[in-house]
Amino acid sequence: MYNYNNMYETDEIDTKIVVLLMKDGRMPAAEIARLIGNISERVVRYRIDRLVAENVIQIRPIINPKAFGYTTIADVWLEVESDCIQDVAQRVTQFENVSYVACSIGESDVSIQVLARDTSEVYKFVTEILRKIPGVRKTTTAIVPVILKDIYEWNIPKGNSSKI
Repeated sequence: MYNYNNMYETDEIDTKIVVLLMKDGRMPAAEIARLIGNISERVVRYRIDRLVAENVIQIRPIINPKAFGYTTIADVWLEVESDCIQDVAQRVTQFENVSYVACSIGESDVSIQVLARDTSEVYKFVTEILRKIPGVRKTTTAIVPVILKDIYEWNIPKGNSSKI
């Protein structure tokens, strides 16, 4: 249910369902109901369907890039001519080795994440592909050796739960 700010309002049960699905997106509604207690499998299914329909959650596989040999991750920031930002960002989304693209405000205009087999592959992609896109003025690259938290580990903040 949305409030006047178009924010989805969750309660404690929705939050528990989401936490359990984050641990195992294939967990059956019957198991979720058993673990939460005092709730039927039917109600769990209804709530999951509602959370999906309202775009609060998505239930889908998460691919592990390392399983396919992409063991090197790099964050790359692009400084782009102001009238080319959207075009450059849109073009970068088309590369299979790019897992994240966002337009940003500040020192860089476009922020991306690149998956590669090694650092030389990152270097080649940045110097031979990204820097040659019309409108790109400068790139800054950082190799990411450790990720401590990703979007897939982000939980509903405790203060966001409200009784429905």
